[in-house]
Amino acid sequence: MTRPPDHEMAIARRSRMVAMVIVGTALLWMVAQFAGANLGVPVRWMVLIDLIALAALAWAMIVAVGIWKMRRDKEN
Repeated sequence: MTRPPDHEMAIARRSRMVAMVIVGTALLWMVAQFAGANLGVPVRWMVLIDLIALAALAWAMIVAVGIWKMRRDKEN
């Protein structure tokens, strides 16, 4: 069995990392929202958690665009 090219392996590795960040961020954000509501966490801490989640998702989107460009350049 032949091994995929290194370029394909790099794209797959980055894609998995982006997927894990998106899923992990969503899960942690939901748990934080639930725990914050039940424990009475101050609003400013909850806003900080929201901003951290948005930053992680923005990073994931930037990396996803990079993956898209890598795939597009490979086709040309």
